[in-house]
Amino acid sequence: MTIAYKATFLTLALLGSTALGSVAAQAADQEISWIYCGDTIDPIHEKYIKEWEGKNPGWKVTPEVVGWAQCQDKATTLAVAGTPVGMAYVGSRALKEFAENELIVPVPMTEDEKKGYYPNIVDTVTFEGTQWGVPIAFSTKALYWNKDLFKQAGLDPEVPPKTWAEEIAFAKQIKEKTGIAGYGLPAKTFDNTMHQFMHWVYTNNGKVIDGDNIVIDSPEVLAALQAYKDITPFSVEGATAYEQNEIRAIFLDGKVGMIQSGSGAAARLKETKVNWGVAPLPLGPSAKGDGTLLITDSLVVFKDTGVEEKAIEFAKFITSPGPQGEYELQGGAGLTPLRPSPKVDEFVKADPSWKPFIDGIAYGGPEPLFKDFKGFQNTMIEMVQSVVTGKAEPADALKKAAADLEQYK
Repeated sequence: MTIAYKATFLTLALLGSTALGSVAAQAADQEISWIYCGDTIDPIHEKYIKEWEGKNPGWKVTPEVVGWAQCQDKATTLAVAGTPVGMAYVGSRALKEFAENELIVPVPMTEDEKKGYYPNIVDTVTFEGTQWGVPIAFSTKALYWNKDLFKQAGLDPEVPPKTWAEEIAFAKQIKEKTGIAGYGLPAKTFDNTMHQFMHWVYTNNGKVIDGDNIVIDSPEVLAALQAYKDITPFSVEGATAYEQNEIRAIFLDGKVGMIQSGSGAAARLKETKVNWGVAPLPLGPSAKGDGTLLITDSLVVFKDTGVEEKAIEFAKFITSPGPQGEYELQGGAGLTPLRPSPKVDEFVKADPSWKPFIDGIAYGGPEPLFKDFKGFQNTMIEMVQSVVTGKAEPADALKKAAADLEQYK
């Protein structure tokens, strides 16, 4: 039942009922509807929904489970139609567009709340100095390498590349000595082609947008695009045919020397015969330290529902250190922790493969926020594809992308 319908129902009941009926109507639960992305509600979230409801008599949180492919579109459609849900799970990349169209309300954080997160994470939900969502899921990337292919190529199997120059040289040596691709570069017309390139941008202290200024045409980003051109001959052939999960599948089959991938690859690799290692992403010449793209999903609170204040309270509760830590550190969740804690330290000690994913946070950067995120994404994909296919030189591709991005900021 929607908030608007409930309000109408209660008004009619109060006008046409006995005093006893009026009391009963007033005692009815107020509802925070939540579009919840996925196949089922996580049991940990179910547990903490009940706990919050127990502490807040008269309030009920009602999740509606919607598949990943449809959940954000459904939340957006309802909001635009004037029948918004209380809150929804969305990719933080959409926050600027939602905010500019006045569909959501700010969810400001105190300084103490901000300090609780790892560095730069709050930036993923911040636009014009205001937070517009609460991070609920987080992912980073690291470099995986095949130790057996390193050994076959005459490389030290225990020493991964630490710089782009080494990464390109190692990929070349693997390809020339073994005949197997040294690196897996995805360049399909797919969102993670943009994501993968942004990891290179952030491992060289680059940026795409600063406030409302397009700053992609810089030496730092040009170096990243040039590195793409340089590593392409030693990568999986036909990069535009592959997205990152398809490249990962090739690595799981032992047919590529190095890839950059998320923590989920480690879980899958443990079930294979591949002799692998994982390390922080190699760094470009302008890097200040380990970097990676910081991708968060957030809870957003929609405008004009009448329950905004309580929805913000619940969103902050369900993502607070206790519930969030339990959610992201459960076995197989595959989420990089949002906050440092003794529990995270224990988690990493038990499984050291997690360390590179956390180390990269310190100099990582957010998904760039644009009013038209798909326009930004498609521009970045076109730029990458033009370079890896040899249709454009890096400098020319970068200038074109910088000009094209102006319309989407």
